[in-house]
Amino acid sequence: MCSGNLSKMAVTLSDPVQYSLRLGDELVSLNPHIGKHISLIHTGNIFCTACGRKTKKSFGQGYCFPCTQKLAECDICIVRPEKCHYDQGTCREPEWAEKHCMQAHVVYLANASGLKVGITRQSQIPTRWIDQGAQQAMPIIRAATRFQVGLIEDGLKAFIADKTDWRKMLKNDTEERDLCQARDELLEQGGAVIDAVMTRFPGAIEILENQEVVTIQYPVTEYPTKISSLNFDKTPEVGGTLQGIKGQYLIFDTGVINMRKFTGYEIGFKAG
Repeated sequence: MCSGNLSKMAVTLSDPVQYSLRLGDELVSLNPHIGKHISLIHTGNIFCTACGRKTKKSFGQGYCFPCTQKLAECDICIVRPEKCHYDQGTCREPEWAEKHCMQAHVVYLANASGLKVGITRQSQIPTRWIDQGAQQAMPIIRAATRFQVGLIEDGLKAFIADKTDWRKMLKNDTEERDLCQARDELLEQGGAVIDAVMTRFPGAIEILENQEVVTIQYPVTEYPTKISSLNFDKTPEVGGTLQGIKGQYLIFDTGVINMRKFTGYEIGFKAG
């Protein structure tokens, strides 16, 4: 058995996606275990993913409470990028923002539980799409900063969803969509929103044309018809026959578990 502090699974786009469990510095390839029995055991220890301190409770996918109050990556603008206050001189960590927020970002269309709009750093394509369990995705707009794409996404939410229904995604209850047609319709519907941001930031926004749709296949042998969530806080040992992996979820014959939710938990992995 190997063990370490859990962080979100590593992914590689291939047919199907290749997944590895991150336990501290160790990587455990998971695809070979599909169809086999595995167990994940929480030791009871939780460590902050930022400062490393031992904590009784994890906040915001892996942080201790003090870090949520001081780190830029835990500020409200991470989940609501249109609330970025970097230009006001009040960013918690300007150097961190330079590396993560003041970089090229894209607005994208994805089909995970139905069509949705989202944003991500350009360097996070296609990882972001895989983490959301998208079956199809494509970028539609590029901007110079996270704030700019956040403003666009916030305006486009009036015309399209910006959230994934994770239960529907895990049931694979999603029909293939024509993303090119959906892009054209959304750009027309949200034209005023996009034009306003382009006017505010001249030369920073680019409409992306002739982008290829990325189709993603996941290593799943059987999708659940009923979703039952597993939780290390309630059951320290979870496992069963691994039927597949989609998004950041492991799908067992006993239920599903969101591995990213338990970032910082000290976990032991046992096969067989």
